[in-house]
Amino acid sequence: MGHKEHGMTEILDILRRTKAGDGKRQIAKATGIDRNTIRKYLKIAEVCGFTPVSAPEALHEIALAVFRAVHHSTDTSASTNEELLLAHLERIKGWLDDGLTLTKVHLKLGRIGINVTYSALYRFSRAHLDFGANASTVRMAESAPGEVAEVDFGRLGLIPDPATGRNRILHALIVTLAMSRHQFVYMTHRQTAEALIAGIEAAWEFFGGVAKRVVIDNMKAAVIVPDRYQAIFNRIFLEYSNHRGFIIDAAPVRHPTAKAMVERQVPYVRENFFKGEQFTSRDHAQQEVYRWCRDTAGLRIHGTTRKRPLLVFEEQEKQHLLPLSAERFDVPVWAECKVHPDHHVRFGLALYSVPNRYLRQTVSVRGDSRLVRIYHDEELIKTHPKMAKGKRSTDYADYPAEKSAYAMRDCAYYIRKGGENGEAQTRFMEALFTGAFPWSKIREAQKLLRLAERYGKARVEAACNRALSFGLINIHRLEGMIVKAGNDAPRTTTPAQPIQLSARFERNASYFRHTTQNEKENGHEHNP
Repeated sequence: MGHKEHGMTEILDILRRTKAGDGKRQIAKATGIDRNTIRKYLKIAEVCGFTPVSAPEALHEIALAVFRAVHHSTDTSASTNEELLLAHLERIKGWLDDGLTLTKVHLKLGRIGINVTYSALYRFSRAHLDFGANASTVRMAESAPGEVAEVDFGRLGLIPDPATGRNRILHALIVTLAMSRHQFVYMTHRQTAEALIAGIEAAWEFFGGVAKRVVIDNMKAAVIVPDRYQAIFNRIFLEYSNHRGFIIDAAPVRHPTAKAMVERQVPYVRENFFKGEQFTSRDHAQQEVYRWCRDTAGLRIHGTTRKRPLLVFEEQEKQHLLPLSAERFDVPVWAECKVHPDHHVRFGLALYSVPNRYLRQTVSVRGDSRLVRIYHDEELIKTHPKMAKGKRSTDYADYPAEKSAYAMRDCAYYIRKGGENGEAQTRFMEALFTGAFPWSKIREAQKLLRLAERYGKARVEAACNRALSFGLINIHRLEGMIVKAGNDAPRTTTPAQPIQLSARFERNASYFRHTTQNEKENGHEHNP
């Protein structure tokens, strides 16, 4: 895999391992993160105030600062690396045949523009050129007391399940302390993250403490992408390791000798404990295996150490385990959710509100038995109590102010807004919200505020005064009054100048004198 930026959980794991005294090479081997990437993260963390003596509670803030500094990066797929290196297979083979180290080959490839990680080159050389296939093995030094616990699942066989009335496969989760070889076995029907954590929790209670490191098989419950150098851990299991204070070491894929102590215990548990017994249920088997771990497996003479594991544990190892706090880990569920236009995300068949600025964005949601936490870019933005299916948790402060008031049926909000426009509008709002169900008038109150925006505060204020004088509390008739008042308002215009018309029909004055025939005969004709 090429260049890849990791999440805050992986960065926090690097800081914790560094604080525990691990070197960059050791961290790279355990986490699968490239040493150059680890070096870059630690350099940024030092700028942010990280030191080997930093307080545990400060590591989260430092990890978040590192994540923000390096978040935007690109990634290259493993298949792309394979294609690049296949084109230079003969050249790489010739360099190795000439006695060059793989480190030197990696350097020479970089000079000709083939930019792959050393881990990718190592895997390619092992797969295509048998590089390192004949390497000899050595016996590792014994682990220090309380330092390492190895964990593995093993299939035992079929057992009755009272809940279904049918036989089900029973698995054993085996936790073995490397120094004393003392072990604990947890029975489960499923190999899930919940079962894995429950089994390890039961083991810590059985031992009375926590091992500093846990070497674990590449099971899906703990490792999402198994890889010798760049394993990607399950986020829930990483959270659990932070809660209990141990460091995860993933065993290489198809490499049982990396966890040989627990690997050899799987057939031992199957043959010595399970085979030939008649267990009625998983709970029955768990009760019996608890006693078997203490009295049979714990007191046997171990084939390698030639000592009794329980006695070695009590005398030399128990006091070196990390203290076990009383609070058990509350196994969470993670999901990626989109914030819907109604300001909520749907998680676990329930609804949870998110602040308005994250509308239509994708957020990470973490839910446990008590709380639901919502994150954006690894930053906590909202916390809600866990709700039952079909219910919702809404913080009305997440809405914009105007929508929040409507959703909360806050009549006082609209009265205050009306008061910003005028005293009469305040009184009109108060009169509007009288009655058994005042919130039913909220839409009319919203319309009144819009009238002030449309026609102006003064016109609406005058109309409200007039309506109140008649006891008229009707928003539609109020709007009609505002419109009519605007139409009836006197218009200020410039007086028109009189127009002098021409005398087109002017006649002599005698034309308009009228004399009857009798007047003419009697000599009374009028002169104008």
